[in-house]
Amino acid sequence: MSGLWVFVCGPSGAGKDSVMGWAATQLAARQDIVFARRMVTRPALPGSDHDPVTVRQFEQSMAAGGLVWRWEAHGFHYGIEARYAAQVAAGKIVVVNGSRAHASGLDATAQVRVVQIVADAAQLASRLEQRGRDAPHEVNRRLARNALFKDLRADHTILNQGALADAGRQLVDYLVAGSL
Repeated sequence: MSGLWVFVCGPSGAGKDSVMGWAATQLAARQDIVFARRMVTRPALPGSDHDPVTVRQFEQSMAAGGLVWRWEAHGFHYGIEARYAAQVAAGKIVVVNGSRAHASGLDATAQVRVVQIVADAAQLASRLEQRGRDAPHEVNRRLARNALFKDLRADHTILNQGALADAGRQLVDYLVAGSL
């Protein structure tokens, strides 16, 4: 029995970490659904859920075969540890907070699904400004980048415009649906 990778992606400010965190809490008792931790070459910041590593640590892990997925975005390296591949092989659903650029390059297979979380441009801009991680020109660059992914192939799309629980419930429902 083979499991499944579910890549959750979307624009900066769409609320991927928040939606995934809400869903992970709701599904905590489910042994068949695992939320992968990302390694990122960026310090831990408020509102971001990842394991911070140095570039050297990342490169060493990659050279040792310790990463099953890796990509670059916004000047940082992102990776998913190879240990999660064993969980997919054991029949589990492994949920990854991924990149749209990485997801768009994935081959459509029976083992990979892409879930896109979106919000309108005004909502994204507001969230990015509230987050306070980026200078105004960086916020504009992140928003402009969204045009590159307007045709992203997604198996499911979640609109995160209202209450977090509404978007979180959509992700939970998708993950527990038999149609995955």
